[in-house]
Amino acid sequence: MPASEPVRLGRKRVLPSCPNPLFLKWLTELRDQAKEKGLKTQYTYQKAISSLNKYPLPLQSAKEAKILQSFGDGICKLLDEKLQRYYRENGPDAPIHALPEGAPPPGRQDNNSLAPSRKRNAAGDQGKDNGGGGGGRKKKREYVPQKRSGGYAVLLTLYRQSQIPGSKGYMFKMELQAEAQPLCDKSFSVPDLGSKYTAWSSVSTLIQKNLLMKTHNPARYSLTDEGLALAERLESAEQGTKEGPQGDGEEARSEGEEDEEEEDGGPGMVDLTVSDNDEEERTHPAGTLTRSETEGTSSGKAQNPQTASRPPSAGSLRPGSYEIVLCVDFIETTGVGLHRKQELVKELQRNGVNFDVRKLNVGDFLWVAREKVAPVPGQLRAPVGRELVLDYVVERKRMDDLCGSIIDGRFREQKFRLKRCGLRRPVYLVEECGTAASHLSLPEATLQQAIVNTQVVDGFFVKRVQDVRESAAYLTVMTRYLSKLYENRTLTCRSRELEGDGGGTDEERGTPSCSLISFAEFNHGAVKNKCQTVREAFARQLMQISGLSGDKAAAILEHYNTPHSLLTAYERCVSEAEKEKLLSSVRYGKLKRNLGPALSRTVYQLYCSPGALS
Repeated sequence: MPASEPVRLGRKRVLPSCPNPLFLKWLTELRDQAKEKGLKTQYTYQKAISSLNKYPLPLQSAKEAKILQSFGDGICKLLDEKLQRYYRENGPDAPIHALPEGAPPPGRQDNNSLAPSRKRNAAGDQGKDNGGGGGGRKKKREYVPQKRSGGYAVLLTLYRQSQIPGSKGYMFKMELQAEAQPLCDKSFSVPDLGSKYTAWSSVSTLIQKNLLMKTHNPARYSLTDEGLALAERLESAEQGTKEGPQGDGEEARSEGEEDEEEEDGGPGMVDLTVSDNDEEERTHPAGTLTRSETEGTSSGKAQNPQTASRPPSAGSLRPGSYEIVLCVDFIETTGVGLHRKQELVKELQRNGVNFDVRKLNVGDFLWVAREKVAPVPGQLRAPVGRELVLDYVVERKRMDDLCGSIIDGRFREQKFRLKRCGLRRPVYLVEECGTAASHLSLPEATLQQAIVNTQVVDGFFVKRVQDVRESAAYLTVMTRYLSKLYENRTLTCRSRELEGDGGGTDEERGTPSCSLISFAEFNHGAVKNKCQTVREAFARQLMQISGLSGDKAAAILEHYNTPHSLLTAYERCVSEAEKEKLLSSVRYGKLKRNLGPALSRTVYQLYCSPGALS
């Protein structure tokens, strides 16, 4: 290139418009007609428009468009019919890669055309759009959640929490629901009659609108910069210090209205989920949830009976408003040994125990304080009462089952999960098999030693019984004891997600803890095969080493919570001997004993040996 010639920077040619403007025009008309009639086919046409805009080559017929995404037989047939009509009206040689003279160009983007429903605006709005040179498109109005809706309550709650000095800047789900409930007319936990959505479902809308941010596991919710600005205005309107975004009832927009004025003109799709705890997610148009929310306040629709009857302190159960119920894992009533398991159920029924059979993700028996809810006139089933789990969980073991669990490794894992399930009083209920214990794969002395270790080393309360009848008697006595123990106590709901669960001082004085977690949170947190953090996977990995118990693994995790941090510590060591003794001085358990050089060497060999272990 000659030195005198200037260097040309940037794009050398203008990007051409869509080479198939006629097909694009017809698809846009079909989409707008479907949208005006409220048909879901509008979304299919929208996808076809986007696909056609990306295709750089001219098409001679609609059949050639079958290679494009979202072009099925139905769309191709419609376009071919329009093409044949176009040829009849304009002649067989009419150009199809240019619009007829006088036709408005569809534009490169698929969202420049207005649906017929959008053209039905006031004359003033039309004049403003036409005079402002906005291309016939209305300016997007700001999204504001309906007052007293779930999104409104969540934004206000997070804003008020952020204004507290020393605030941590985020909230967990349980505390956010409890704090936001008084600001919402819809329940955060129980859907209205005939609906499957709760007020919590609107959280996904806030996340999609970049007003709310969800991070970590367990989930932490915090406001984005946009959400903070909107929440500040909502708070000002709530306090009456200035005209808020919902002051005149016209500026405020519900989620259902928001779709019709999306900036990009596309069909707004909002993911509304019943819960964020790994439940099935469903995708619906954005108006579904909010219409049900706004109807409850604006059209005089009755509130949820369960929500309306509760006091503002919805997280507590007062004396007399609940009953103690024994929960039996369904595995204890089905499967192998059905006759023996049915005998346990019959004994509980004969003793008059109030029990319920359900799936328990950890333990075989536990007790819940179930809220007493009166039936609602005209409703088939009574509303579901809240359930708080008492701090007692029972793992039942026959000697043959204990032998099998020791051999396949389930025994240590079960104890590890029981100690970390959130309940403070785990119990091992051991059924003796009499002479049958002498015919097991492990010596009886080994089994007895495992039981003693469970009580002395692991800190479980161990109850020995002879048969199923004695097991039923123990559960019966425990149920009556707990009913008496909690008879005159007010129970409050706490969350395992929160720092400092509370209740420790009561436990030290020997009085029962009245700060309990909900059954739903307990059972969800105890899922065996749920998604694990690196720390949890590392703990399970360490516990596979012979002689490395849960307490020892927990002690190692206090110093090195991931394999990467442990390997980094090994790299800092200057000699092999120092690496082998790295973990030997780690203290574990109540007696604060050292882990020892043997286990320290084993862990080092496992993670640092380059080849196969001999």
